[in-house]
Amino acid sequence: MKYRVLNIEELQELEQEFITFLSAQSITSDVWEEMKEKQAERANLLIEQFSDLVFEKVIANIEYLEQKSKREIRLFHCMPEKIKMLGLVIQGETQLDFTQNMSPEQMMQQMQLSGAGLKMYQGERAYKKQREIELFELMEEGALISKDGALYKTLQSLTAK
Repeated sequence: MKYRVLNIEELQELEQEFITFLSAQSITSDVWEEMKEKQAERANLLIEQFSDLVFEKVIANIEYLEQKSKREIRLFHCMPEKIKMLGLVIQGETQLDFTQNMSPEQMMQQMQLSGAGLKMYQGERAYKKQREIELFELMEEGALISKDGALYKTLQSLTAK
């Protein structure tokens, strides 16, 4: 197993895709039900294979990831051969919490009221492991896929000035 087994909720969300996967293996719903009862190990192996396929497909298409904690944001541009990171960390005391849904204007207001500052940092490196494995590990640590990379691009434009 390359990644991890999809949990029950994830499998339920992907029920149609799993049915298609089983059909490609010439496994009907009756055969599947019997396999779960009498050949649990084989059924689990099929779920593992399906899980790996799902993760492989999702991760292959990732271009941007975002990881937020209360006081820090880490943004990643996941290129084919290397990964770039831009980060923001709060310096000083403030009520600002990056995990809360706030507009940029509200965030700036919180920062100004508290007198806290922001420090921006950046880095890049080649992948130490296979790209997909590193991105999966980041996701397991709480990074979320960003469809458009808007926040990364915004911070990047600030560093270019």
